[in-house]
Amino acid sequence: MTLSAQALDRTKPPHTPDLPAFRLPAVFESTLPNGLQILLVEDRRFPLVSARLGFQAGSKYDPEDLPGLSESVGVLLTEGTTSRAARQIAEEVATIGGALRADSSPDALIIEASALSEHLPTLLELISDVARHAAFPDDEVALRMQNREQELLAQRAQAAFLASEKFAQVVFGSHPYSRQDPTLASIHRLSRPALSDFRDCFLVPNNAVLVLLGALPPRAQLLDLIRARFLDWQPKAPPPPPPPRFPVPRPSLVLVNRPGSVQADIRTGKLAVTRADPDYFSLLLASTILGGGASSRLFMNIREEKGYAYDAHCSLQPLKDSGAFSVATQVRNEVLAAALHAVLAEMKDIARRNVSADELADAKNYLSGAFVMRLETQGALASQLAAVKLMGLPIDYLEKYTSRLRSVEPGKLRAAAGRYMTPKNAALVVVGDAPNIGPQLRTFGKISVEEAG
Repeated sequence: MTLSAQALDRTKPPHTPDLPAFRLPAVFESTLPNGLQILLVEDRRFPLVSARLGFQAGSKYDPEDLPGLSESVGVLLTEGTTSRAARQIAEEVATIGGALRADSSPDALIIEASALSEHLPTLLELISDVARHAAFPDDEVALRMQNREQELLAQRAQAAFLASEKFAQVVFGSHPYSRQDPTLASIHRLSRPALSDFRDCFLVPNNAVLVLLGALPPRAQLLDLIRARFLDWQPKAPPPPPPPRFPVPRPSLVLVNRPGSVQADIRTGKLAVTRADPDYFSLLLASTILGGGASSRLFMNIREEKGYAYDAHCSLQPLKDSGAFSVATQVRNEVLAAALHAVLAEMKDIARRNVSADELADAKNYLSGAFVMRLETQGALASQLAAVKLMGLPIDYLEKYTSRLRSVEPGKLRAAAGRYMTPKNAALVVVGDAPNIGPQLRTFGKISVEEAG
């Protein structure tokens, strides 16, 4: 008996079917009388619960003279309360097989926690305590100041940090999005009263959302657990967010002088969109095709073909009130002008003609797959649900994500790229040795030279 098999055409990659759309588990939503929003999601694959308590309290709410305040509040929330020392908090978290931390972003401050489901009452008690009663002990504040100063000095020694910092300042102008990190002066002004005032203003129930996801107890029992720990939390009207006023994009060329640099760090781009904008998914796909990985146009051109840089990539940063698109690369001083011409040419090209069907399909598959994989863990899905609520997006945003990606047509992508990704009216920031690279940059326009602080 002979067996035969159909010959394979090894000149073509195997067909990969479209990934199924993400299906969001049932979400129960409720609101306590004090304004605390609650989202409950069942997931009994593991005996765990992931919790997120998020606030509209990110760095954009920092006082102008205290950038970095929200960041420090987040770090210090778990370093002692009026009833628990930092060590006691850490020991209780370890005892319940859990984790507890807080993190600040430009728009939000989120307490992240998890534990074995049998210890949910203790987990909720700890979350409530650090959110409501953080004491900001003087010794912990002093240690935070010392550590953050050293971190900032290390950051400011990196050209990439200086380039990103200046780019945000140029693109976002006077809006607080332009200052997402502290300064040495603001670190030295950090104080227990400032930390407490920020907590009292912004960490209030009517400015918060609580997400619980995992092996949850029966609904009525769970709501009783939540009410017992959060219902007596008094609401308070938080200060309004800063007005969403941003400068009109215009051409600019800033050279940050970093004496002795043998490379030039480049950022170019402009103000972009929020996740709610109709152009968002078109821009996300365009950014991926242009500079989203080792097969992107920028990478293949700047690194593989011309050898100007180790890396060249794009970034699309959607925030609640605005966003930014940027291209980043770091090149040898002697090829700065040639590399810049290549970058700008690629930015023009993606807005001048439609991307190929293969490029668009690959980008859709990559982004859809990455999105679904990111939501596989309890913690990741809990974080995404908290972000959806805090960013003012509809609860079905996650379910519709892949279908919106796949609905983007080449013409729509090209049009969005033309509005937000071309060199016209873009900000250009270069960090490097000014005397060495200045002559090359003058061919691109009038230069504003600043010293690296």
